Amino acid sequence: MKQQIVEFVDTHKIIAIVRKLDTDLLLPTAEAVYAGGIRLMEITFDPAGEFPEEKTAEQIALLNKHFDGRMLIGAGTVLSPHQVEIAAKAGAKYIISPNVDKSVIKRTRELGLVSMPGAMTPTEMQAAHVAGADFIKIFPSDTLGIGYIKAVLAPLSHIKALAVGGVNETNIKDYLAAGVKGVGIGSNIIKKKLIEAGKFDEITALAKLYTDQI
Repeated sequence: MKQQIVEFVDTHKIIAIVRKLDTDLLLPTAEAVYAGGIRLMEITFDPAGEFPEEKTAEQIALLNKHFDGRMLIGAGTVLSPHQVEIAAKAGAKYIISPNVDKSVIKRTRELGLVSMPGAMTPTEMQAAHVAGADFIKIFPSDTLGIGYIKAVLAPLSHIKALAVGGVNETNIKDYLAAGVKGVGIGSNIIKKKLIEAGKFDEITALAKLYTDQI
């Protein structure tokens, strides 16, 4: 099952990132993104605590049940083994973090989920790989730059990398050409003003703008 998830990410490449979205808007947003060709969605935990962990888990469970394998749902901003457990119980298939925490990677592996920690330096990337990460999220990608990513992946070609931060419709091909296996995209697709206005057809069009390029 785990290998199938890895292959699914390799194939579909784009993870739509959803942060603190009202539950009543979640399904129509996910359906709009799905209609645009995206097959991966990340629901993030809120480290500030304004959006409770339990609500994040409920949203993961809702999407997991609704799409039933048609779209794979993961948890984002996972900062503790406890959050890994909550996400796993809700049906998350992959665990994404902004940092390298070996205890989070370990618990993710123990529960048979795909591990995607965030790293910035070659040292962090290799340490995460050795700890058992399946993908390394290079973050923040826009700050580091496409040239940086290409440079570090030359000697670290064994690492499956994801670019997150600043990926848009004009540079997604450049990131993929630099060697990443996929990308994470948040507000460039999940535009809350459009969602709150009920303009889900425009969300679909945005999603398609990206999927057409891969």
